[in-house]
Amino acid sequence: MPSTDFQESASSSPSSFGFSILSRRRDQVHSMESTNESNGQDADLEAFQRQVAERFQDLAAAPSEELLSIPWIRKLLDTFLCVQEEFRVIVFNHKSNLNRPPMDKYILDFFERSVKALDVCNAIRDGIEQMRHWQKQLEIVLCALDNQRSIGEGQFRRAKKALIDLTIAMLDDRDSSTTVSHRNRSFGRQNNAQREPRSLANFRSLSWSVSRTWSAAKQLQAISNNLAPPRGNEILSTNGLNVAVFTMNYVLLFVMWALVAAIPCQDRGLPSHFLTRQFVWSASIVSLYEKIMDESKKRDRRNSCGLMKEIHDIEKCVRLMNELTDSVHFPLTEEREAEVKQRVQEVGKIYEAIKDGLDPLERLVREVFRRIVRSRTEGLDSISRANGHD
Repeated sequence: MPSTDFQESASSSPSSFGFSILSRRRDQVHSMESTNESNGQDADLEAFQRQVAERFQDLAAAPSEELLSIPWIRKLLDTFLCVQEEFRVIVFNHKSNLNRPPMDKYILDFFERSVKALDVCNAIRDGIEQMRHWQKQLEIVLCALDNQRSIGEGQFRRAKKALIDLTIAMLDDRDSSTTVSHRNRSFGRQNNAQREPRSLANFRSLSWSVSRTWSAAKQLQAISNNLAPPRGNEILSTNGLNVAVFTMNYVLLFVMWALVAAIPCQDRGLPSHFLTRQFVWSASIVSLYEKIMDESKKRDRRNSCGLMKEIHDIEKCVRLMNELTDSVHFPLTEEREAEVKQRVQEVGKIYEAIKDGLDPLERLVREVFRRIVRSRTEGLDSISRANGHD
C-alpha cells in the first residue's frame, strides 16, 4: 500500500466526513439538474460513515481493563451486526448502481471477502468450545476445594490433577494456534522454541472443525488482499458508493482480526499493513488496533493462546494455584488454609465469568455467521433483479 495511504487527512475528524471529494462533487452537482437524488445519496453515505465512526469511538473509549473481555467482544460483534444492517440498507437502496462498472467489481469483491470471514467464524466457535473444556477443569478445582470445612490431602490431589490437565490443554491449544505459518506474524509465538512433548498430543480435547492446515493468518491475509482506499476518480465515477463498500470491507477485516487476536485459533496472526487513516472512523479503529498490539507484546501475553482478558485471568490463576499446591504441607496451617481459600475464590470469579459469558458470545458469533450469509444472498439477489430490469 502506498505510504500516502497511511497519512492522516487534515479533515478526518469526527465532526467532518474527512473525505472532501464527496463534498466537492456535491458542490458540482448543485449546478446540474436532478440534484435532490444525488444529495440524498450523499447524505445516506456520509451518515453511514458517521455511524461507523460513532460506534467504534464507543468501543475505543472502553477502559484498558475491559479491552478484549467477553463483554467487550460481544459489544464489538453487536457493532458489526449494526454496521452490516446499515450497509444492507445502502445496498438495497442503491442496487441499480451496483451492477454497473466499476461498482459491480467492488461489491462482488466484498461478497467474496465475506465468504472468507465465514471460515474465521467457524474457527472462533472452535476456540470457544476449547474454552468450555478449560471451564470444566476449573469446575473440578472448585468442587474439590470450595466450601470445604477443612481441606484435606485428597481434595488437593484432585484439584492438582485438574490444574495439570488444564495447563496441558492450554499449552496444546497454544501450539495449535501457531503451528502452520509464521509469516506476517503480529501475535503468537515462534514455534522453534521448546516444542511440547509428543505425549501431550494425547491430551487434545477437541478437533478443529476447519482443516488442520487452515491458517487464520492466511485467511486474514486473503481478506485484506488488495484492500486499498478508493481513489478520487473512483469515488467520482461511483458517486461515492464505493466508499461505503470499502468501509464495510474494513470493518469486516478488523472485526475478524480482533476475534482471531482474542480467541484460540489456528495459526493466529495478521499482515500489519492494512491500516488506513483518511476516514472519519479511522482514528478509532487504528487506536484499537494499536492497543491490542501493545497488549500482545507484553511479556506475560506473548505465549498466550488468545488475548481475551478471561484467558489471561485463567493463565494467571492456574500459575498461582500450581505454585500454591506445590508448596503446601499437611496438615495445613490456618494461615495457609486461608491463602488457599482466597485463591479458590479467585478461581470461582473466573469460572463464573467464563460460564456466564461463553454461551452469549457463541450465539453472537453464530448470528454474525448467519447475517453474513443472509446479507450476501440478499445483496446478490438484489443486484440480479436490478440487472433483470435494465
